[in-house]
Formats: sequence, C-alpha cells, structure tokens
Amino acid sequence: MRIYGNRQLKTLSGLDTRPTSARVRAAVFNIWQGEIDNCSWLDLCAGSGAMSAEALSRGAKSVTCIEQSSPACAIIRQNLQQIAKNQTCQILRGDVVHKLKTLTGQQFDRIYFDPPYASNLYQPVLEEIASSQLLHPDGELAVEHSPNFELPQITTLAICRQKAYGHTAVTFYCPSQQEGQSLAL
Repeated sequence: MRIYGNRQLKTLSGLDTRPTSARVRAAVFNIWQGEIDNCSWLDLCAGSGAMSAEALSRGAKSVTCIEQSSPACAIIRQNLQQIAKNQTCQILRGDVVHKLKTLTGQQFDRIYFDPPYASNLYQPVLEEIASSQLLHPDGELAVEHSPNFELPQITTLAICRQKAYGHTAVTFYCPSQQEGQSLAL
C-alpha cells in the first residue's frame, strides 16, 4: 500500500483488517485539503495506520491511533515511525470504546472512524466521542461504513456531508450548533 509522497506502508496479511481503499483515502484527504496541516488526528479502528500515516505525511502535528489487535498495533508503529518527523504519535491498544474514555479532556481536529462494517461499534463510539467532547468545535469526524447502513443520530453531532464510493460510504459529522450560537457567514 502506498500513501502521499509515494511512500510504501506495511499491511497485515489475511483478512483481519480491511485497509481503506486508495480511492476513499484520496477522497477524504481531498475533502479535508488544507485542514490537515498542524491538526490533531484521531484514528479509530486504525488497522494498518494508513489514514494516520497519510495525515502525518500531509503535516498533522499529532496522531492518536486506537486498535484492538496487537499485530496491527505493531504494524501501525512501524508505519508511523517511517513517516513521522517531529510529530507526536500515540498508539493505544484495546477496545475502542474503553480507550476513548481515556482521552477525555483532549480534543481532535479530525477523527477518522473505520470499524468492521458488521460490528456494533457505531452507536457506542459516536456517543462516546460526543459525550467526551473529543471533536474540536471546528473539527470534523469521518465515519466509513457500508452504503446501505444507516448511521445513528447523535444529538451533538450533525451530518455535514455524505459521499459514496462503490461499496464504501463516508459520512462526515460536525459538532451541532449549541442553542444560542449562530453560524458565522
């Protein structure tokens, strides 16, 4: 697998992880063009860490990856070490919902969430992101899912756009406007 700058990344063999396709990866980074440089990035169900490596190569100041698989964490570590310059990288191994709770008090400019499509992780992860206020007020969250899957509604997160790429869809959430706030035009 290759990322921005024609850099080669390692991946796990077998079907334990499903890397985000190059097409979807490019689309997400095109949508977030100009928003990655100096951002704080959170990668949930990180797999090989390709999305985080891409963010680092485009200038993210820090990345945090959460992944349950020990072998995948080892691959993520190798991939990020070859990309990171003076950037901060953190890899948390374990259940994504429980690990999110350890991040309370932090905020991220960009969050990418790509769970196994058939998992029951969507609702609890989105609720934890919202309740812990992990998404910066000017940030955005991208959730990868099957095109026929309806994502849960979360009161403090608003869907700001949705895109479909063949067998993959990406829904983008922004923090909902709180009562008394107005949008800057």
